[in-house]
Amino acid sequence: MSRTVKIDRLADTVMKGLMEYKDLAADVLKTDVEKAAKTVKSQIEATAPKRTGTYAKSWASKKTKETADSIEYTVHSRKRYRLTHLLENGHAKRGGGRVRAIPHIAPAEQVGAEQLLLDIERDLKKGG
Repeated sequence: MSRTVKIDRLADTVMKGLMEYKDLAADVLKTDVEKAAKTVKSQIEATAPKRTGTYAKSWASKKTKETADSIEYTVHSRKRYRLTHLLENGHAKRGGGRVRAIPHIAPAEQVGAEQLLLDIERDLKKGG
């Protein structure tokens, strides 16, 4: 009987430690996601086409969803959102022909994803 009690206490202690690590890891991951969103925003601002500069300055990152274990950010153009698809993918001209694409969103997204992966690996190796 005493062995069962000791194993139960050990299991409770291990579970408590795992729950504390989960909470700490969730906080670290949330911070890393926020940092990646800011990186994507600044990368888009730096590489966006600049005729007047209004489009490049219109980018923002916004927390759109948060739970105890997860967080979601959206990087978007506040005022010029209709223009993003046309610039990123190119479009047909009215009189015929095409306007060339200026990829600036997809490369920034790739940089942000790579940074997020590296930050998560680094922070979790540190122990949360």
